[in-house]
Amino acid sequence: MEFPVTLHILGKEVLLHPITESLGIFVGMRYYTFAKRKDKEKFSSVNSLLILIAATLGALLGSHIIGSLERPYDLMKAENVWMYIWLNNTIVGGLAGGLIGVEHMKKIIGKKESTGDKMVYPLITAMFIGRIGCFCTGIYEETYGLPTRSMFGMDLGDHISRHPVALYEMFFLLIVFIALKYFQKNYTYRSGALFQLFMLSYFSFRFIQDFIKPKFNIILNLSTIQIVCLLVIIYYIYLLKKNNHEIIRSR
Repeated sequence: MEFPVTLHILGKEVLLHPITESLGIFVGMRYYTFAKRKDKEKFSSVNSLLILIAATLGALLGSHIIGSLERPYDLMKAENVWMYIWLNNTIVGGLAGGLIGVEHMKKIIGKKESTGDKMVYPLITAMFIGRIGCFCTGIYEETYGLPTRSMFGMDLGDHISRHPVALYEMFFLLIVFIALKYFQKNYTYRSGALFQLFMLSYFSFRFIQDFIKPKFNIILNLSTIQIVCLLVIIYYIYLLKKNNHEIIRSR
C-alpha cells in the first residue's frame, strides 16, 4: 500500500482524506437526523437550532485553536498567524469546543436537559469514517505514531515501522460503539449519561494514545492535547460521580 492514498477524479489526483472527512460529516449528520426523528423533542425548534449553531461554532473554534497550540513555538514564528491557525486542527479541540459551546448556549436559553445522547453514535460513525482518511494519508499528516518494533508496526510512507494510531483509534471507536449499544440495551440511565460515558472513554483513550505519537511537551511530559484531555476527563468524572445514583440501573 502506497501513502498517501489518492483517487483519480476527472483527470486529477485527489487525496482520499478530505473525501472521507466530508463523507464522515455527511453520514454523521444523516444518522443524527434519523435518530432525532425517533426522539421526543424536549426543545423548541428555535432552541435546537441555537444549540446546533453553538456546537458547530464551538467545534470549529476549538478544533483550530487547540490544533494550532500543539506546537506553540511554531505558532509564534508563523509569518501568517491566522493561516497557521486555520491549517491546524484536531478532533480533541473540536469535541471540547463543541461541548463548551453547547453548555454556554444552554445557560443562555435557560435549559438544563441533556442534548448529547442522540449525538453519540453519529459522532462515532463520523469519526470512524474520517480516520480512514487519516490512516490513508500516512506520514503526510500528523496522525501517525512513533517508530515501533511491535507486531502492529506499519510502514506509513517513510520506510519506518510505526504505530498506525489511526487504525488503533478506529478499532477503539468500534469497541465503544458496541459497548455503548450494549449499555443502552441492558441498563436504564439518566439522560446525558451515554454522551458522558462516550466523552470520558474517548478522551481517556486519546490521553494514553498520544504518548505513542510525535508531540511537543508543554508541561510534565504532556502535550497541549493531553492537557485538554485531562481537563475533560476530570470534568466528566465529576459529572458521573455527582449523578451516579441516577445513572446506572440494570434492567
